[in-house]
Parts: sequence; structure tokens; C-alpha cells
Amino acid sequence: MRTVSEKESRSRFPLSMFWVVLSVLLITAGVQMAILVGMAQAGWSPIVQTHVMVFYWIGAASFLTLLIRSRIKAVYDTPLQNISEATKKVAHGDFTVRIDPLHNEENREDYLDRMIHDLNAMIAELGSIETLKTDFVSNVSHEIKTPLSVIQNYSSLLDAEDLSEEDRREYAGIIGGAAMRLNSLITNILRLNRLENQQIHMRSEMFDLCGQLTECLLGFETVWEEKGIGIEPDIEDDVLINSDRELLSIVWNNLLSNAFKFTEPGGTVSISLKMENDNAVVTVRDSGCGMPPETVRHIFDKFYQGDTSHSVQGNGLGLALVKRIIDIAGGEIRVESTPGEGSTFIVRLRRDV
Repeated sequence: MRTVSEKESRSRFPLSMFWVVLSVLLITAGVQMAILVGMAQAGWSPIVQTHVMVFYWIGAASFLTLLIRSRIKAVYDTPLQNISEATKKVAHGDFTVRIDPLHNEENREDYLDRMIHDLNAMIAELGSIETLKTDFVSNVSHEIKTPLSVIQNYSSLLDAEDLSEEDRREYAGIIGGAAMRLNSLITNILRLNRLENQQIHMRSEMFDLCGQLTECLLGFETVWEEKGIGIEPDIEDDVLINSDRELLSIVWNNLLSNAFKFTEPGGTVSISLKMENDNAVVTVRDSGCGMPPETVRHIFDKFYQGDTSHSVQGNGLGLALVKRIIDIAGGEIRVESTPGEGSTFIVRLRRDV
């Protein structure tokens, strides 16, 4: 947040204005003396001279008032009116509004220029948030509609009287899968919302990261056995870390789930844990389809699904959730990927022991 210095707070009253006012007063005083001398030489009575001076100073005061008023309008009224009009438009949903600063040269900027820059930045951010909200609602609606349609359609098929037991079990399994997908979507939305609104706080504790990674990996044993995927673990023993055990388990489960999901049968998935200085570095690598650079750039965005060429189900929230948890934990996550060669996710966490 910017702080306005004393120099900036005075910069709306430039020295030039002082010299203008002083010059006007000196000229006015000089003219007054000339008028008084002239009236005295002409033999005007004191009463007449007084009346002339009253009207003279009324005129001088009016001129000075108009001069100062024009300066105030240029310095304050016009910028503040522009800001008022802009905020009114933003309040009615127009986030394309921008205000031109009064001075383009950085050395001439004052606090109103800074206010305008900050207001423009705030409007741009609000516009971005509004776009994200619209996209979020649209994506949530689509993601919810798909499994609901599956449940509705196959529920209707289950009502058929001549349906075989085998088909009935198949349809029931499809409905169950759609229900699980819907449950996963809602769970991730709630988790992500609570994380972004800081309703979930880190509950740090010392625990063995090696044991947690091994436990999460074994949770996918059925998956890798069914697909014939080779596992390449390289996990250091006794790596203690001070962080939130429950939140980090969500990270490893999501990364491993994606690795197994995008790895073709017969491929390999590797997971490693190394200590680098005072950081624990976890690497999850797969030999799957990989990702192009455009997908890598957006991989942590909510609802982004770059793999449109593979029939892989997902709701695009898992990696967004992972990124948010890593940010809260004060860690870093990055991804390296080459199309056709697989992807590697690298998580770096402070050990804080």
C-alpha cells in the first residue's frame, strides 16, 4: 500500500501559485496607491475617495476569487469529478473505465495522480474478478449438469421392465460413478472456497513426510496394478517437516491421481523426496501424454482442462486446490512437461524444523 509523503501532500499547492497571488496583490496595491494619488491631486473629497476604494477592492477581490476558483477547479474539482464519474460507472458494472492521470511525467506525480493509478489498477482487478466469477459460474453449471444428466438418463433406463440383471448392474455402476464425480466436484469447490476465503488455517505439526508420501502412494496400488504401471519410488527416510499434515495429503493425492490418470498402461510413475539445504523437495513424474506450453501456463487455473484429446474425467479443480494449499504452506510448485513424454510436478516446502 502506498503512503503519501508530506512532500506529496503539499504538491497540489505549487510555489508558482504563491507567486501569482503575491504578484496580483502587489499589482493591486500599486494600482490602489496610484488611484489614491490621482484622486488627491484632483481634489476629490474623502467620502468620494472611500466609495471609489470600496468598489475598487470589491472588483479586486472578485478577480482574485475567480483566479483562485479557476485554479481550484483545475487542481481539485475536475480530477475529483472524473474519479466520481468513474466510480459511479464501476458501481453499475462497467469495469472498462479508466482515468487519465493529470501528469505523465513521473517526477511531477502527486497524490491525486497516485490515487488515479491505484483506482485504475483496482478497476482492472475488479474486472478480472468479475470475469473469473462469470467463468466460474458457467463452468460449475456445466460440470454439475454433466453428471446429473448421466444420473437422470440411466435412472430412467433402470425403470425398464425387460432390463437384464447385467445391464442393471452396469447402469447402477455408471450412476454411482457420476454421483462420485459430482461429490468430488462439490467437495473441491467447498475446499477451494474455504481456502481462498481463509476459512481454513494451517495447523502445523511435526510429521514424517516420507511416511505420508508412502501411505498416499500405496492408496493407488489398485490403480497401478490394473493399468500395469511401473512405480519408481526414491524417498529419503526420516524427513520431518513442520506443516499441515491433512492439507498436504490432499496435495500428494491430487498429484498422484493425475499421474496415474494420464499415464497409459505399461507406463511409469515416479515419486521422489530429497532434502535440498533446508527444503524438502517432492517430485512426481509420469510418462503420460505430457502438455504443450499453453496448457502448462494455465494448469493451476480453476476449471482449466488442457487435455481435450484424451477421454479423462476431471473437473479442473484439483491442481487449483493444490496450488492454493502450497501457497498457504509457504511453498512453491512448478511443472515441467513435454508433449508425448510426460509431466513432472516439483513441490518445494520449507522444513521449519
